[in-house]
Amino acid sequence: MDNIITSKDNPTIKLYQKLSSSKKERLQYGLFVLEGLRIVEDALKEDSGITQLILTEKAAERWGEELLQADLRDTRTIVISNELGNRIASTENTQGVFAMCRIPLQRTAASIVRENGKYLVLFGLQDPGNVGMMIRTADALGIDGVIMSGSCDLYSPKVIRSTMGSVFRMAIAVENDADALFEQLHGKGAVTSAAVIDKDAVPVTECDFTGTQAVFIGNEGNGLPADIAQRCTRRVIIPMHGNINSLNAAMAAGILMWELKR
Repeated sequence: MDNIITSKDNPTIKLYQKLSSSKKERLQYGLFVLEGLRIVEDALKEDSGITQLILTEKAAERWGEELLQADLRDTRTIVISNELGNRIASTENTQGVFAMCRIPLQRTAASIVRENGKYLVLFGLQDPGNVGMMIRTADALGIDGVIMSGSCDLYSPKVIRSTMGSVFRMAIAVENDADALFEQLHGKGAVTSAAVIDKDAVPVTECDFTGTQAVFIGNEGNGLPADIAQRCTRRVIIPMHGNINSLNAAMAAGILMWELKR
């Protein structure tokens, strides 16, 4: 390991902070950041292209030996002061384990959709925590892939942290052109379902989800745009009781994915 770095002006530290705070910088360098022992371990386990491993003094003492057992031939490891770790951390009680990771080549919807697969389409989602939770839930329920369209940056620290490592295991595509998205999905024979709040929609419990399926979830506050819902094969609704007429987007996505795989 190199000598302990204490300066906030160290080039590696400055780059980490740029990547942490700016989508533009992430795209320019083709890198994103990780923070936390578990997600860094997941990235190492999945051989996800970590270029820099950054440990505080405390983290190096506690987990250094464990982390260094991974294949780090293409990874530079540095140790920084505990104070510097607190400075670059985005969590209140940081574990002092950070990394920079290569952004993988962007995949199209057509490249991940396969026959009889089940997919979640996140259309216009802007809450990083919700997006991360949906990807994590998709992983847990065995969904075959997630397609993001017009949603927040997949590689923002909040999204990455909320996925709890699922970002490295899930097939994720990005397609921001709605015309191209529908062309690719319908070209693969996918039945597209728009999750809406409409009494005329089909209750999700009555839907046939055999074959290739893609369920669209819309923006947290506004739902799916009307034109997008109309372009889907069908509109579906989660039956609700009492005076409640909507659910948190991540909760709704979880229910829909459960029905997809049931």
